[in-house]
Amino acid sequence: MTSVNTSCPTNVTVGRSNINQLYTYVYLIIFIPGLLCNTLALWVLCRFISKKTKAIIFMINLTIADLAHVLSLPLRIHYYIKEDWPFGSGLCMLCFYLKYLNMYASIAFLVCISIQRCAFLLQPFCARNWKSRYDICISAAVWLVVGLCCSPFILMRSKSNSGSNSTTCFKDLPMHKLNLGSAISMMVGAELLGFLGPLIIIGVCTYLIVKSLRRRNQKQQSTGSTRKALRMVRVCTGVFLFCFTPYHINFLLYLMVTQSIITNCAASQAIRFFHPISLCIASLNCCLNPLIYYFLTTEFKQQLSQHGSSVLRGRLMSTESTSSFRD
Repeated sequence: MTSVNTSCPTNVTVGRSNINQLYTYVYLIIFIPGLLCNTLALWVLCRFISKKTKAIIFMINLTIADLAHVLSLPLRIHYYIKEDWPFGSGLCMLCFYLKYLNMYASIAFLVCISIQRCAFLLQPFCARNWKSRYDICISAAVWLVVGLCCSPFILMRSKSNSGSNSTTCFKDLPMHKLNLGSAISMMVGAELLGFLGPLIIIGVCTYLIVKSLRRRNQKQQSTGSTRKALRMVRVCTGVFLFCFTPYHINFLLYLMVTQSIITNCAASQAIRFFHPISLCIASLNCCLNPLIYYFLTTEFKQQLSQHGSSVLRGRLMSTESTSSFRD
């Protein structure tokens, strides 16, 4: 593999400082709410909600994927502010890898949630006999497959001659030129398996639930579980489309630019300009996913209200007793 050189003159390339500022501001906005919401969600999901509840195992894994990316954001923010990476190439590649692992793990678990809600609605007997260990096995398989499929993102950015003292990371790592077969394989994998396939699956689940709801309405047999399942799948679809569509539309074009397939300077400039924007939009899923748990999972909302208020009362009583002791 050889490094790719851009054919555009330097006076039309996207300003590095502007991109760094964009990443810095967006990651600062995401970090605090993403950390608080996902930590709280993981606490409630793991401690207070029965693992037999629909899709809870998948929600826990989705939260872990979000937290893994959120916890790497301070290092990213440091790099984009200081424009220096003193933490070694290994940690650089790990943080770089976690971003794509989060993206595609989130897509996979959103698909799992949609499929399970749809299947349990259409086949209630299957739901009764379903064991939580099945979800655990599916989740383990998802992590394994997604982890392996995301490895090319590292290989495309790794420098064979880079040492542990490299001061560049993330977007400043050079993109290596792939042979035609490898480039096509990566495009197909990312676009078909990582985006279009999941989009079709979620769309089919939505259609089947809507069809079931209409049929039950005609028979006056509509239930709250049907409407909840429909809301869940619709929200999963909304998060999926909003966060991941811009990136995957641009990814195909961006890969063609980096591999010198698209050589028009104006087109290359526009594609490179939109690439960091699409990545920032994709990172917003870390803040949006907890909304699925709170607004669409009744037990989650109840447990959060109950135990959250208990913790708050305990803290207030502790503060009051400390103040009384001092007085």
